[in-house]
Amino acid sequence: MYGVLPTVQSTERTGRVWTAIGQLTSALVGQRVLVRARVHTTRATAKQCFILLRQQHFTVQGIVYVSDVVSKPMVRFTGNLNREAIIDAEGELKASPEKVTSSTQEDVELHIDRLFVVSDSLPKLPLQLDDATRSRVGGEQEESGPAGFVNQDVRLDNRIIDLRTVTNQAIFRLQAGVCRLFREYLMSEGFVEIHTPKIISAASEGGANVFEVSYFKGSAYLAQSPQLYKQMALAADFEKVFTIGAVFRAEDSNTHRHLTEFVGVDAEMTFKEHYHEVLDVLDKMFVHIFKGLRDQYATEIATVRKQYPAEPFKFLEPSLRLKYSEGVKMLREAGVEMGDEEDLRLEGPASFLCSVMRESGCPKRISSAIPMMYCKGDRV
Repeated sequence: MYGVLPTVQSTERTGRVWTAIGQLTSALVGQRVLVRARVHTTRATAKQCFILLRQQHFTVQGIVYVSDVVSKPMVRFTGNLNREAIIDAEGELKASPEKVTSSTQEDVELHIDRLFVVSDSLPKLPLQLDDATRSRVGGEQEESGPAGFVNQDVRLDNRIIDLRTVTNQAIFRLQAGVCRLFREYLMSEGFVEIHTPKIISAASEGGANVFEVSYFKGSAYLAQSPQLYKQMALAADFEKVFTIGAVFRAEDSNTHRHLTEFVGVDAEMTFKEHYHEVLDVLDKMFVHIFKGLRDQYATEIATVRKQYPAEPFKFLEPSLRLKYSEGVKMLREAGVEMGDEEDLRLEGPASFLCSVMRESGCPKRISSAIPMMYCKGDRV
């Protein structure tokens, strides 16, 4: 059976159960399943049609072939489906005779005998998702518009379609995972999550890099940082607080070091005797995040690396701690001229120090020295 379903009017609930594509594994082989997914691609011949179904960042291969329950018109109907149309497909899940490398569910395929269009799409789309997920190995510049790639302006003009790519789906889940793991660890350590104002009556960190907005009959400003409110919370005996929220800064965004808007993950805590108590918490927090991403988001990381190849992320447990004097010594031995009290956060020294650490076989992320303005004595 096949066709086009009428628009959902919420008149009834049939009790049917839809299975997520990510759950289609060998454990379900031999069972009938119903999936709702987008048509990613179709490839038809006279008597059969292969259809790649996509749901978020998971894909599975379906096959429709002429049989006692499937007619030639149904095969033609399937082959003529528009890409990105949403369909209900039902059939038996079978083990694939060989791995389907074009889908995430490599070991199974869905033998479809019922197919209905839930929501159709336009025959011609402004961008093809296969082009938008093409690996950029070789260093092609997206702005130059090489054949088979999607330019940034096309992506942004059609952001809804662009966000459907498996890579973007995975990136957003990784972002959510970082926030979840950040929140999870700090709450286990007794931190309290707070929500700070984003529209304020005065610039919080000077007036040069602040966005001014009209506020009824007066003016207001977009918050540049939650720092003041975190410190207020500590003075109010909260002791440990964190916040996740938008930060706005009127800075030139033409460099990689400046953004006009970003999501900040901020934590603040008191310490009893030594600021290393704070470093201990930060160390364990980062390790918790890194391990969580490695163990719980391996699928998403692998998906992103298909389009943006990168070496596996390495980290130590506990993290490497480098004294300021040790960092200065390493830089000088590598030929960098710098003073005893020069800020290691500056782009030149910081980047070079990371390169030196990588060449010596250490992980890419270290607990770097903190500026002189924050402490006295030997800094870590």
